[in-house]
Amino acid sequence: MMNDKLKHIRLLLLDVDGVMTDGSIIYDGSGLETKCFNVRDGHGIKMLQRHGIEVGIITGRTSIVVDIRAKELGISLVYQGALKKLESYTDVKEKTGLDDSQIAYMGDDVIDVPVLRRVGFAAVPLDGLPEVRAVAHYVSACGGGRGAVREVCDMILKGRGMWDEIAERYEL
Repeated sequence: MMNDKLKHIRLLLLDVDGVMTDGSIIYDGSGLETKCFNVRDGHGIKMLQRHGIEVGIITGRTSIVVDIRAKELGISLVYQGALKKLESYTDVKEKTGLDDSQIAYMGDDVIDVPVLRRVGFAAVPLDGLPEVRAVAHYVSACGGGRGAVREVCDMILKGRGMWDEIAERYEL
C-alpha cells in the first residue's frame, strides 16, 4: 500500500522548522538568525531532483536563511510566511498542474495538518506532535533536522523504482 502511494509522487513539499531543521532558532549577538540543516537531507533532495522529482518549501516563518538554503539546493518553489499553508499548497497545485496523489508533504506541527490531510503521501518526523503523527501515512525513524527528510527522499526513490539506478551510480 505504501509503494502504491509513493510510485505516483512527482513533488515533495517540506516544512522547515522541525522538518528540515531540529526546530532550533539561534540568534547571534547581532540578532542574525542561524539554522542547522542536515547535509544528508540535502543530498536526498538533490537525488530526487536529479531523478525528475521536484522539491518545494512551505514554511510559516520568514527567514533569509531559508532563501539561502533553498537557492543552494536549487529549490524554486518557496513559500515563506505561509500561516495558512493550504493556500500555498493550492497555489503549488495550480503552478505545477499536479494533483494531490502526486504530491508528498512532510510537516511536524498543527499548522501542517490541513496539507498533510490532502496530499498523496503525508510524512511526519519522529519528533512531530502526536496529533500530527496521527494523520500521517508515515512517521520517520529520525527526528526533524536529523535525517527525516533523507529518509522520505529515499522512500520516494525506492517507491518510484529509481533506487537501483542510484545504487549503481554510487556502486552500493
